[in-house]
Amino acid sequence: MASVPLLQDIPCPSAFFALTIRSPVPRGRLLSVEGPQLERAYTLVTAADIPGKNELADFPVPVLASEELSYLGEPVALLVGPDQAKLCAYARQYRVLAREEDPVWAAPASNTAARPPDGGLFAERGFRRGDPEAAFAGAARIVGGVYSTGIQEHGYSEPVGAIAEYSGGGPGRPPFVIHTATQWPYHVSRSVAAVLGIGNDAVATRPADTGLPLDGKIWYPSLVACQAALAASVVRRSVRLLLSREEDFRYSPKRNSSVTEIQSALGEKGEILGTRIDMTLDLGAQGVFAREILDQSCLAVMGIAGRGALDIRARAIRTNIPPQGPLGGFGAAQGAFAMERHQSRIADALALDPAEWRKNNRPGKEGLAGFIPLRDEAPVEQLLDTAASMSSYYRKWASYELLRQRRRESPPSRPETLRGIGIALGWQGSGLLYPGATACEAEVTLNIDGSLEIRTSLEAGREFADVWSAIAREILAVEDVRVVPLDSGPDSGPATLSRSISALGGLIRVSCETIRNQRFRDPLPITVRQSCGAAEGEGPGDPAAGAPSGFPADMDLESRSLPGWGAAVVEVEIEDRTYTPSVRGIWIAADGGKILSEGRARRSLKLAAAQALGWASRERLEYRDGALSPSRISDYGLPNPADIPPIHVDFLWNSATEPKGIGDLPFSCVPAAYVQAVSQAVDRCCVKIPLGPDDIWEILGQKPQEPGGEAEP
Repeated sequence: MASVPLLQDIPCPSAFFALTIRSPVPRGRLLSVEGPQLERAYTLVTAADIPGKNELADFPVPVLASEELSYLGEPVALLVGPDQAKLCAYARQYRVLAREEDPVWAAPASNTAARPPDGGLFAERGFRRGDPEAAFAGAARIVGGVYSTGIQEHGYSEPVGAIAEYSGGGPGRPPFVIHTATQWPYHVSRSVAAVLGIGNDAVATRPADTGLPLDGKIWYPSLVACQAALAASVVRRSVRLLLSREEDFRYSPKRNSSVTEIQSALGEKGEILGTRIDMTLDLGAQGVFAREILDQSCLAVMGIAGRGALDIRARAIRTNIPPQGPLGGFGAAQGAFAMERHQSRIADALALDPAEWRKNNRPGKEGLAGFIPLRDEAPVEQLLDTAASMSSYYRKWASYELLRQRRRESPPSRPETLRGIGIALGWQGSGLLYPGATACEAEVTLNIDGSLEIRTSLEAGREFADVWSAIAREILAVEDVRVVPLDSGPDSGPATLSRSISALGGLIRVSCETIRNQRFRDPLPITVRQSCGAAEGEGPGDPAAGAPSGFPADMDLESRSLPGWGAAVVEVEIEDRTYTPSVRGIWIAADGGKILSEGRARRSLKLAAAQALGWASRERLEYRDGALSPSRISDYGLPNPADIPPIHVDFLWNSATEPKGIGDLPFSCVPAAYVQAVSQAVDRCCVKIPLGPDDIWEILGQKPQEPGGEAEP
């Protein structure tokens, strides 16, 4: 499998350049775009030049704004020409005239139930189980809090961009060839074809190297690709549109923020009688994947603590900041942080070890969220004990609790180094909840010369190709294995949520096993083609077997019936002068089912753990009046190798025959474990991320709370 180049390294010497003209207001109506008289070789492209549909495939995102302006920096027009410096000079002379309207921002964390103005909801959910009112009326105590997560930048190695090669077509060559770093090549092709009003076969997408995209290159490259292709169709030649690092940072999607209020009614023995949850997700201006992100968050916040009565209200709101979206878990991490942090708060209120409390309140027969049946029992106790053994958690937790109690009884006369340790659980399904765009296909051929060829419609990097080759070698004992793109097949959906391992790896395994059964009976070559996912025109399955009342009937819960599981322990030390938290170590125990490549699985978990810790401890972004400060580009706290603590990974080795998704597990457990560790160290109940030195300084100035921060009923 040939190496995939970076987009900036793809040659296209005759291509024109394109620059984006953007909205100067966060909300309003576009009146006009005014600028100088352009030289003959230069062109201004607007929405009026779009021959097809001014919208991406599957999502109501305009390629260029035509009337409504929904966020500061929204693309309005493109300047196209042969000289990039002259384009920049022209761009400075353009003015976008707009009638500004009052923008909508998210409600503050202290008012999670506040509703946005009419039209400000992308999706909302309401779900009840049992009798929550009776549970709270009969509670011995009530523990509650508000938990918030911040925005996170993907920080990928190369800004988003696209090269649209225009040739006019010819024998065996489509008129448009699109180069862009994307996790979803089919979406690029379909979107470009719809915008230009041409057939899908007139567009070919050649993915560039995505690096470590963390789901930041699922849909946004399609938008830039459509803009480049539109410009190419207008000027009738190839166009290169590459965002600057600052443009990408300011306008590309980020992990969305969340605010979640949780209250739990506890019985006399500390058991959960009922829980109320109110969640708000800010998805910015366009709500791409809104119901996917909202429902992933809902299932995660309901997930492991599925006992007792339940009342959940959740909403994805529309505001006038740039689009927000998935990063490592499609929203599950936000819900998991809130519930895992809340469970540790309950344990504190009961003066119990958070690990032991989780063992006694693990998922029961009802399964995840109380309604998703599990194929295998959740290995909660084994995971917690494995992570605890790796980190000496039980001994350290008891020691740090003793020190915390001594400081309460006799405050030290001078500042001292503070230490704490936290533990949390996480789980991950494989694939998206809504199967309309999650089909994938694999074709495996055993050739006459004994070589094996794997063709797949799901794009993946070098490591996934190595895993697929290893599967083939294990089953067929062949040495020469090649992985190449499938020339035709279904829309593969995005490469995300471990689909490259779980879904496609399973297809390749079945194909190889079929060939093994045929190879000594049928002549070579033997070709086997396998596919999964909803076929075009088919529904997602039997709605009666889907989600419960309050959730969409087409939700695919089967992908959650065999989740990957993980437990994480994080230990921190807080310096006594600057209150800078230093992470002494991260320990992760994971149940990934059948591990196809131990080395790749370890690397994946360690990379995700480092990113999750960055989100939890230092990566801080805030929009002010719809904009990010330009200084944030240079001082944004992406972790560098020197900042990454020792990360230790172990697996629950078992007889599982299927692989489970684990690549996003650390995002669901590391942040909550980190915040619990800091909470123990500073003897305060910390409830938000990112949590850094300034936050700790502020928290230490507050009066210590009662254990768990509970309120009496």
